[in-house]
Amino acid sequence: MVERLDITFAALADPTRRAMLASLSGGERSIGELAAPHAMSFAGASKHVRALERAGLVERRKAGRQQLCRLKADPLREAEAWLRQWEKFWNERLDVLAELLKAEKERAE
Repeated sequence: MVERLDITFAALADPTRRAMLASLSGGERSIGELAAPHAMSFAGASKHVRALERAGLVERRKAGRQQLCRLKADPLREAEAWLRQWEKFWNERLDVLAELLKAEKERAE
């Protein structure tokens, strides 16, 4: 699972790929449609799509001359589950900090 998370987070590290995933959340898109908002070539967009495919975030199929992509959300659920453990960790730490700051303020008054 750790290796899959590494690949998922590497794919999500690029803002263009995140924008492509956001676009795909609205339904299937062609590579040309994914490329358009970024003023990039088909080849450039295809490279980003390949990175998303490797991470298991996108599935590509041919429809005539077009290559259509669709979102596959399972790796995102796995990443969210991993991040949730850190959300709990930081919430606990921030609660402790809030109590310390409250006590400090009360002593100062």
